[in-house]
Amino acid sequence: MEWREEVAVNKRAAYSDQDYWARPVPMLGDPSARLLIVGLAPGAHGSNRTGQMFTGDRSGEWLFRSLHEKGFANQPVTRRKDDGMRLLDAAVTSIVRCAPPQNRPTAEEKKNCSAWIGRELDLFDRLEVVVALGGMAFDQIIRLGRGRGWTIPVPKPRFSHGVEVYTGEGSPLIIGCYHPSQQNTFTGKLTREMLDQVFARARAFLSA
Repeated sequence: MEWREEVAVNKRAAYSDQDYWARPVPMLGDPSARLLIVGLAPGAHGSNRTGQMFTGDRSGEWLFRSLHEKGFANQPVTRRKDDGMRLLDAAVTSIVRCAPPQNRPTAEEKKNCSAWIGRELDLFDRLEVVVALGGMAFDQIIRLGRGRGWTIPVPKPRFSHGVEVYTGEGSPLIIGCYHPSQQNTFTGKLTREMLDQVFARARAFLSA
């Protein structure tokens, strides 16, 4: 909490004339959607600034371009809340609601925010696919799913890019995906093709 507000005071020079949201960032999209994308946490100068999930930073640029490519968003770029971007049969949230230092939420932060994402999952009555961006999001969704009665294999599935976890009839398919952070995209660990393939798989599953 303190970090998100400190960042809003000590702004990046490029955003010095902007007011930062600097509050918990809510889910983006409609809970009647069949696809849910789960990230790690708001970016300090992205969502923490705009107040909208994955908006205003490089991670969001990669994510929304891919969602648009596969028909899950009406435009490929969103930089602020009022620029007309709409998700189509999709929603985006994160396991932590406030920007953490170094993009590394503590175990306490994840525990404190688990109730929020749990309540969001309660809203979905048509959910068929969950794409978990990164190992922390993947593990948290697995944990929450088990608590909700989803059929989770034992031992617990290990995160990897493209891993699929079938959680039983009436429960969603979970797909693991490397997070589109600059650490992954700049190094080539995650390419645009790899990201597109994940959402192509989500689209194919929903269309089956």
